[in-house]
Amino acid sequence: MKMRTAAVLVALAQVPLVHVPLAEALAQRIDWPAPSGDAGAMRFSRATSITRKNVASLRIAWRWQTNEKNGPPVAGGQAARPGQFQASPIVIGDTMWTSTPYAAVAALDARTGRELWRFDPEIWRVGQPSNGTGLVHRGVATWASKTRRIIFINARWKLIALDAATGKPMPSFGANGEIDLTATLRRRVNQLHYTNTSPPVVYGNVVIVGNGVGDRLRYPYDPPGDVQAFDVHTGKRVWSFHTIPEAGEYGVETWENESWKVMGHTNVWAPMSLDEKRGLVFLPVSTPTNDWYGGDRKGDNLFAESVVALDAKTGRRVWHYQVVHHGLWDYDLPAPPVLATITWNGKPRDVVAVPSKTAWIYVLDRETGKPVWPIPERKVPASDVPGERVSPTQPMPTNPAPFARQSVSERDLIDFTPELRRRALEIFGQYRHGPIFTPPSEQGTIVMPGNIGGAGWGSTSYDPTTHTLYVKATENPALYRIRKGVPNDTIGFEYTVDLTRAALGVTADPDSGKADHTPPDVLPLIKPPYGTLTAIDLDSGKRKWQVPLGDTPGIRNHPLLRGVTLPPLGVAGAVGGTVTASGLIFATGGGDVLYALDTRSGRVLWQHALPAGRGYSNPITYRLSNGVQYVVIATGAGEQAELVAFAVSGRSAPASSR
Repeated sequence: MKMRTAAVLVALAQVPLVHVPLAEALAQRIDWPAPSGDAGAMRFSRATSITRKNVASLRIAWRWQTNEKNGPPVAGGQAARPGQFQASPIVIGDTMWTSTPYAAVAALDARTGRELWRFDPEIWRVGQPSNGTGLVHRGVATWASKTRRIIFINARWKLIALDAATGKPMPSFGANGEIDLTATLRRRVNQLHYTNTSPPVVYGNVVIVGNGVGDRLRYPYDPPGDVQAFDVHTGKRVWSFHTIPEAGEYGVETWENESWKVMGHTNVWAPMSLDEKRGLVFLPVSTPTNDWYGGDRKGDNLFAESVVALDAKTGRRVWHYQVVHHGLWDYDLPAPPVLATITWNGKPRDVVAVPSKTAWIYVLDRETGKPVWPIPERKVPASDVPGERVSPTQPMPTNPAPFARQSVSERDLIDFTPELRRRALEIFGQYRHGPIFTPPSEQGTIVMPGNIGGAGWGSTSYDPTTHTLYVKATENPALYRIRKGVPNDTIGFEYTVDLTRAALGVTADPDSGKADHTPPDVLPLIKPPYGTLTAIDLDSGKRKWQVPLGDTPGIRNHPLLRGVTLPPLGVAGAVGGTVTASGLIFATGGGDVLYALDTRSGRVLWQHALPAGRGYSNPITYRLSNGVQYVVIATGAGEQAELVAFAVSGRSAPASSR
C-alpha cells in the first residue's frame, strides 16, 4: 500500500480550510456526496456560481494523474491493464475521494488536486478479468458517524473498508479491513471470474454490493448475481437477495427445467439507487448466462432484466418490474434508476424513471412499481434457432416515446457517397432485420439498439426544479449471429453468439478504449447521429428537445470521406451529463471534449478539449468553503488517465503539480 497520510484533513471534513467565518463557509459549501450526486441518482447540483453568462470563462484549475501501469505477466492469463478512467469522485467538505481503474482509492484536496493518501488493493496482480475493456471502476461509497468516516471500495471479489482520514484499512471490518464477496455466495465460484465496476450503496449500517461477470463467460454454474449486504462495522453479512430464485422462492417457476440451478450472471453490475426515506434500494438487473441464446433457460427468467425494489435493511423484495422477458439481446438494465418527483393530476407523485438499452424510459410508481403510463405487452418476432423459445410478447411503453432508433431500415443506411450507400445495402441484405426484439439468428440479426444501448451506465441526469430528465443515447447497431460450437473453459453451452462479428463494420464498442472511437478501416452502417442528448418532461412524458452530442473524429477524418461535408455526428458512449440549478448540463457523451449545454435548448455554450483524451465518465460539480465551484471529470485511459478540474477564470485555487 502506497500511503501519504494527511491527518489534518479529518474524514468528516467539517472544518473549512480557508479563513472565513464557519457559518459563511458552510453556507457556501455544496458537496457531491455520492458518485451519482445523491442516493437517488439525479446527478443534479444546486450550485449556481457557474452560470450561462460566465461559463465561457471556465479554465483548467488543476489536474491529477492516476499513474497506473500495465501489470506484470500472469501465468495462464492476461496481464492486467488499466482501462478507461470512468470514476465519478465524491466530495465532502474540502476533500475528494476517487477510485481508479485499478480500484485503488485516493484522497485529494478538492481545491488543488493535491494527493493526500492512496490505497492500492493490488488487484492487478492476478491479471485481467474476462471483459475485454481493461480494468475499470466508477466510484466509492461512504459511511459516517459523528466521530469517523469510512470509505468503501469493491475491488474485484473484495469489499474493503478504509479510514477516510488516513486510507488505512479498518481492522474491525472482516479480516484486516476486507472481506471476500465470493465466500458467502450460494455456490463456490472462480474468483477470477467475479468483478465489480460500480460503487456500493450504504444505507444505515449496511453496505450493499452487486457484482459483475464478463459476457464472454458462458458456462454452467458460473458466478451468480446475488446482491449482498454487510454490516459496515464488522463485515458480517446481513442479507442476500437471489436475482435467480431458488426452490421455494418467488419467480423460480420462470426458470423451466430447473435451469435456475446452473445459470449465473443475472447480476447488478450497474450502479444502484436508494430511497433513503422509504428505505428502498433499487436494483437494475442484467441478463442471465449466455446473453444471446436462451434455449437452456426457457421461461421469462425472473429477475433478469428487471428493476427490483428491496427493503434495504432486510433484503426483502417489495416489488419488481421486468422490462425484457427471456432476454436475448444483452439488454441489461445498465444505469441506476432515477428517483424523481413529478406532478401527476396536479399533485406530487414519487416515481422511478428507469433508463434502458431498449431506448425507453420506464416510469414506475416508486412504492408499488406500477407503470405511470400504460406499458402494454405486444407481440414480437419468433426465433428460428434450434431449441430457442422467445417470449411471445414484450412490454413496450406508450410514454415517453423512445429516445433513440429501435430498428434499422434501408432509409437509415449510410449515404455519404454513392459507393458507401451501395456497400451498406449489400451488407444490410445479408442479414435478418426487423423491429425491436427481433431475435438473434443463425443467419445473423441486425439488432437496434445494440448491446451498448440506447442508454448506458451513466446516461441520465434529472433536474428536480423543472422535472426534466436528460438522457444520453447511443445509436450503434450490433450483429448477433448464433453458432453451434465446441464447449471450452469459458463457453459451456452448445449454442452461443459469435462476438467476433458483433460490430458489423459499424462503430467500435465505445467501451473498448480506442482513442478515435472507431477502427481505421470501417465506417458505420447507418447515418448519424451516433449519439444524442434528449430532454424529457417527466410530468407529461413529452420530449422538449434532442440534439447530437459530441463528435467522432475517427469517422469525420476517415479517408473515404475526404472532401465530404458531414452533418453533426454525435458520439457513441454510455455517459451523459450533470445538470445544475443555473441551467447548465456538463457532458462529453463519451468523447474527448467537455461541453456545457443550455438546459433550455441543448445549445453548446462552452467546450474544452480534454488533455488526456476521452472523458468516458460522468462529470461532477461542487462548491467549496472558499466559494469556488468546480467541475471535475475523469479522462483518458491506461497510463494516460487523469482527473481534470475546471473553475471560472480568476476564482480557482492554484493548479497543483501532477
